[in-house]
Amino acid sequence: MADSVTTLIVLAVSVALFISNRLPVGVVAILTALALPALGIIDLPTALAGFGDPAVIFIATLFVVSEGLEKSGITAWAGRQITGRAGGGHVRLLVAVMVVTAMLSALISPNGAAAAMIPITLAAARSSHQRPAALLMPVAFAASAGALLTLSGSAVNVMVSETAREVSGAGFGFFEFARAGIILVAGTVLVAIVCGRLIPTSRDASISKDFGAHLDTLLDEYEIEQGFFHLLVKESTQRGLTVEGLRTASVRVYAAQSRAEEIRGTDEVLQPGDILLATGPGDEVRRLAESMGLSIEMAPLTRQDKSQLIHEHVGLAEVIVPPRSPLIGQLFVTGMQRGGTTVLSVRRREKASGTTPVRLRVGDALLLHGSWPAIFRLEDDEEVLLIDSPEEVRRQIAPMGRNARWTAAITAGMVILLASGYVAPAVAGLLAACALVLTGVVSVPEAYRAISWQTVVLIGGLISLSVAIRVSGAADIVAHLVVRFARSGGLIEILAVLFVVTAALGQVISNTATALVMLPIVTAISQTTGTDPRLMLMSLAVASGASVLTPIATPANMMVGAAAGYHFGDYWKFGAVTMVVWAAVGILVVPMVW
Repeated sequence: MADSVTTLIVLAVSVALFISNRLPVGVVAILTALALPALGIIDLPTALAGFGDPAVIFIATLFVVSEGLEKSGITAWAGRQITGRAGGGHVRLLVAVMVVTAMLSALISPNGAAAAMIPITLAAARSSHQRPAALLMPVAFAASAGALLTLSGSAVNVMVSETAREVSGAGFGFFEFARAGIILVAGTVLVAIVCGRLIPTSRDASISKDFGAHLDTLLDEYEIEQGFFHLLVKESTQRGLTVEGLRTASVRVYAAQSRAEEIRGTDEVLQPGDILLATGPGDEVRRLAESMGLSIEMAPLTRQDKSQLIHEHVGLAEVIVPPRSPLIGQLFVTGMQRGGTTVLSVRRREKASGTTPVRLRVGDALLLHGSWPAIFRLEDDEEVLLIDSPEEVRRQIAPMGRNARWTAAITAGMVILLASGYVAPAVAGLLAACALVLTGVVSVPEAYRAISWQTVVLIGGLISLSVAIRVSGAADIVAHLVVRFARSGGLIEILAVLFVVTAALGQVISNTATALVMLPIVTAISQTTGTDPRLMLMSLAVASGASVLTPIATPANMMVGAAAGYHFGDYWKFGAVTMVVWAAVGILVVPMVW
């Protein structure tokens, strides 16, 4: 059997496995890469070379940059700023969230942009009393369109540009994709405005929590009004002091905590290292501290000190005492310290305890304050149950700080390097990722976790299939079939056939996998017909992004489906109209521009 036929059989089996979803896509990609040398189509080094391809490296670094943008709060801040200015009207809000999503997608990735915008869109929908389902599907489609604004918008763009560089000697510029992308974004937004009624809005949505008013809600529920002082008992402090003996007419010392984090009795003699919890006027507390040889370790945190309650270094967490917790029966009081955090308030049966010590029961809620590392450690604390994800709280409401400035500068530097072409995209991405780690914006473990290894393995494995399609002659066979099917072989007919084939594949397998399969076919067609390969490749990039008919077409589609409660068949009506816009750009606009 000829190598070309064998390669096409491997391609067909791979696509069938992708569609069946019986095996993880990464496993399918690896098995595909291993099958090619086993069948003698390519050698093993060539089959495995895809995992070290510069395009794969660059794509991996984009996940790290995306993590930096999200972790620093830039993504959430940008979304809040623009959606906040949109007002409550449906059309204005729809346009705002779609444009913001497209812009974010151009900087990070369609999936990252959709993930960032889903909670923002839900919050905006709630505040303006609109149905989230009417906004979320357009958000997913805007993410796909926005990816065509810049070179780094998607993995497909990078691969298309690298292929163009190989076959024509010139890749695509960083913003060159925007010639098609701007029209795609505008067309997708217009379709959403005119044909939004095609989106089912009466679905049971699983709404993710909006943390926009989270801080005010906690301050109200836990009655954080008065605050407290922490006074440290030192070696030089007067001996023989007790909590009872320190109370004055204006200052109330209501509890003391030992170094072992235990509450002392009010008549128990204080020891060096103890922390006194006190309320009262600041001047009077300072006067008491000076007279008794105490030092003020912590000033009150109240509603007036919001900026000190949550910022880039410290945060809040609400926890509940679960059944069988060792904390049950222990004495707790507002202001005491526990595991690196401070108890701001204890709440039982919808009522805050104030400064009254309470013995904890099942279901009691505590509001804790501390450094973010201490807050994150609560996720592994078996003595309490976290109500909200600290990471989600931090990313949504913590103000941007030094890390945001570093992230903005590093991202801008990467964009400049990519736009100038001074270094290869992989080098620019690696420099940006390393800079984010070195500046402390992203830790090394966070960088590894941020990378979608499934995507990396998928692309790395299928690059070998793309190579095999080209070297075996399979691409030439398909190219001739496409030209013959297009009858006269005119450019528009060829682009139309390619668009249909590519878009159809993109509804059932990832657009990245689709592009890898189609790249050698497209280059072969350009050589057969004498068409500019850059034109053909840009049309392929547009067709690969037109994944708008099914929820499984892109992770962004799946994410909004889960948030809005869409059914599998809810996408095709609105998606079909959107597809017409994409087809017009890929088949008619691209030849006019390139």
